[in-house]
Amino acid sequence: MPSIAQRVAGLFQVKANRALDRAEDPRETLDYSYQQQLELLQKVRRGLADVAAARKRVEQQADRLRQSAETLRDQAGQALAAGREDLAREALDRRTATGSRLTELREEHASLQAQEEKLALAAQRLQAKTDTFRTSKETIKARYTAAEAQGRVTEAVTGIGEEMGDVGLAVERARDRTEQLQARSAALDELMATGALEDATLPAGRDDLRAELDAVTAEGDVETELARMKTEIASSGGPAAVESGSAADRRNQDREGQGPEDRDATAARESRRPPDEEAT
Repeated sequence: MPSIAQRVAGLFQVKANRALDRAEDPRETLDYSYQQQLELLQKVRRGLADVAAARKRVEQQADRLRQSAETLRDQAGQALAAGREDLAREALDRRTATGSRLTELREEHASLQAQEEKLALAAQRLQAKTDTFRTSKETIKARYTAAEAQGRVTEAVTGIGEEMGDVGLAVERARDRTEQLQARSAALDELMATGALEDATLPAGRDDLRAELDAVTAEGDVETELARMKTEIASSGGPAAVESGSAADRRNQDREGQGPEDRDATAARESRRPPDEEAT
């Protein structure tokens, strides 16, 4: 049975892996891997250049030793010709040491050459692998970008995405609020129609019953005034008096439409008109 510390460690590992999965971008990981391969290829090439330079130095040393061996052989011959066998022996001893050093340089040269060939082959393989990885990397990145864009489009269309989900919720809240306001307005109109609520714009204390009574009172006042006018007309002589009054009104209107001289002539004619004619 795992201990508490092991369970806590496992829990933190799971949380860390999940956080890394969310934060990791595969495209950035591929680019980093490609960069690492390029740096490794650069190191191999530098190593190949160093080995080639070492091989070249060994070859130069071997050339110098070969020249020294030939010189020592000539010197040994000259010493024998001069009767100096001791010098000839010394020159030959040095030539033998030079020969031994040449043998070592040949072995070192062979080793460096083998190492150089191995590094060159490794560099070629690594170059080919890097080129292949770069092609695969770009392909995977393009597919990942396309898949990511397709996923975002699908989320936007279906409303699963956070941004579009927020927009959908905002629209739903606005629709609910509008329906609530419309229902409240309709309910208030219904209550005012049934008399449960009063119109605040009407005078205080006024209700429908009072308005109806006022309308009835106003109608009664009109009828009373009409009856009073009829009584006055009847007491003043009937319709003839009304007609006489109308004729006098027309003459007054004609006078107002005439000039000063015409009004004087009309007044003179009326003054000469018999009283009976004026009455008719």
